[in-house]
Amino acid sequence: MFRSRKPARKTKSRTPTKRKRVSRAAPRRKSGSEHFFDFMFGASPRKSRAKSRKKRNWDAAGSVFYWGGVAALWAAILLGGMIAYVSVTMPPEVLANIRKRPPNVTLVASDGSVIAERGLRRGHIRLKHMPRYLINAVLATEDRRFRSHFGVDPIGLARAMIKNIQAGAVVEGGSTITQQLAKNVFLTPERTIARKLQEAILAVWLETRLGKNEILELYLNRVYFGAGTYGIEAAAKRYFGKSARKVSVAEAALLAGLLKAPSRYAPTRSPRLAEERAAIVLTNMVDAKLLSPSKAMAAMSQPATVRNPSGISGYEYAADWVMEILPGLLGEWRTDVIVETTIDPVLQRKAQSLIGKAMAEQGPARKAGQAAALVLDTQGAVKALIGGKSYKQSQYNRVVKSHRQPGSAFKPFVYLAALESGLTPDTVIEDGPVNINGWRPKNYKNEYLGAITMRTALAKSVNTVAVRLTMEAGRWRVMRTARRLGIESDIHDNPSLALGTAEVTLLELVSSYVPFANGGYVTAPHIVKRIRTPKGKTVYQRRTTGSPRAVALPYVGAMNEMMHGTIVSGTGKRAALPDRPAAGKTGTTQNFRDAWFIGYTANYVAGVWVGNDDGKPMMGVTGGTLPADIWKAVMMEAHLKNNPAPLPGASAPALAQHVPAPGAQSESKRTFFQRVLGVFAPRG
Repeated sequence: MFRSRKPARKTKSRTPTKRKRVSRAAPRRKSGSEHFFDFMFGASPRKSRAKSRKKRNWDAAGSVFYWGGVAALWAAILLGGMIAYVSVTMPPEVLANIRKRPPNVTLVASDGSVIAERGLRRGHIRLKHMPRYLINAVLATEDRRFRSHFGVDPIGLARAMIKNIQAGAVVEGGSTITQQLAKNVFLTPERTIARKLQEAILAVWLETRLGKNEILELYLNRVYFGAGTYGIEAAAKRYFGKSARKVSVAEAALLAGLLKAPSRYAPTRSPRLAEERAAIVLTNMVDAKLLSPSKAMAAMSQPATVRNPSGISGYEYAADWVMEILPGLLGEWRTDVIVETTIDPVLQRKAQSLIGKAMAEQGPARKAGQAAALVLDTQGAVKALIGGKSYKQSQYNRVVKSHRQPGSAFKPFVYLAALESGLTPDTVIEDGPVNINGWRPKNYKNEYLGAITMRTALAKSVNTVAVRLTMEAGRWRVMRTARRLGIESDIHDNPSLALGTAEVTLLELVSSYVPFANGGYVTAPHIVKRIRTPKGKTVYQRRTTGSPRAVALPYVGAMNEMMHGTIVSGTGKRAALPDRPAAGKTGTTQNFRDAWFIGYTANYVAGVWVGNDDGKPMMGVTGGTLPADIWKAVMMEAHLKNNPAPLPGASAPALAQHVPAPGAQSESKRTFFQRVLGVFAPRG
């Protein structure tokens, strides 16, 4: 039998081939997202390769989600710890003090009449006594989720952040009413991340200690509403002459609209902006379903009417300054106080009216935008302070805050230094070209009078003579004289110092002329005499000790004689008073940027500044024109009840007996002229 033949086997080639090495990779480590999903839903079974690839696409997002959750957890723990720390360390009396009504401040004039109740929180009103639409206007505009959040509103913060990013600027804030209350009670108004964190922590703390209604009530009675008013009751009385209990829907919308920017939207400053803002508030109330559209339309058709829309009572600038200096006089006070000021109420109101009228009539044509005035008595008491032509247009107090070049109004310090160095009003000085290292000061009309006396030079405000006297007496002596009489601003020692190029305030310039009016005694300007409680207890009393003598009487007499000539025959003739002797000095800076007149009688010292806040030149306004006119009008009002009196000081001949350097006085006029001319002869 034959065997069946098996098919031949295929033989492998003997050519050696490389075996494919299969590497065993290390087990893949799970990503953060896988760990997170394992933690949340349990470990997943092994997936197919396709599903694994798809899952890896979620790794990055899952990691962010995971670590974001961890960060949020730690942030919550940290925030909770901070709140717990604040709760434990906050003194128990703090909460009680928050609930207390802040003290009231009443300002009275020199005759005892009330001139202002501002810069204060007056008239605490309970929430239950406020109209419901007034509360709704505030909530719809400031914090719609006030009833539901815990002190901080994450949704509001996110919304504000998105709007600010879209606008490229800060157009909306995310602070809740509770945060704003925390800021007003505990913190400073600075805008830093650290302060915002503190604000958030304190807001949450307040929410754990106070109810919603109590927080809202405290907020409405403490927040600033513009025009120097704090609290909704004070604001309602200031703007509408009525209690917050009786405001209409339109008036409530106007008050709520002020909270975003009180100074900007105050109706006493900008009625149009206030009305537009009130319309936005009414729209917000409709959107929040807190007011019907028909009532909103009725309120828009009859907008709120503000009492005294001009905002000018005459006392605003003076009251603002009192409130600024009050903490320095009292420190921290907890009771109501009555501040007795030195203000003459009749003169204050009249001076404000005169400045407003003069600037309205002459300002536009002369391109003069602002004016300020100050009246002191011979003891430095402020009788009238007008910080601008209209408080409605600008609350900036130019008397105490604005630093400007005084021009020739600085020259009395130069002449006094020259007198004290041995010269007299009759000393002859050369009015001619001067060259100091390339600096060539000129006179107002580029004219030179030749050899003239100091008396004539001051009356006509000759620049070259003032420069020569400064170099003769020494710049250090001029600076020391200005400091001694009351100039506190920085004074440079450049040759141009003689022409008043060092910036000063109207307050310090006027007060530095007081020694000429009172016989040589320096006294600090002041507006507060006494502060007392309503029960009569004195908590502050201005000291009335004697003032130090700064100028010897003969020099006072010589200066009065020379500055009297300024009004009689010099640059200030328009300021001459018809029934009494007066003295003073004009001042005009380069390109007519500033114009001053500072003058005095035996009863009062007054100063007037006219110019533009942005420093733009005026149209030919000098110290002897518009400022002199205003000065005369104000001083005539101030002297209605004062009899004429001579200016203090000895006559000029008596000066020779008081000169400390007889040698300088004995030289001839020609010798002195030659010596000065030799020092300041023009070069080349």
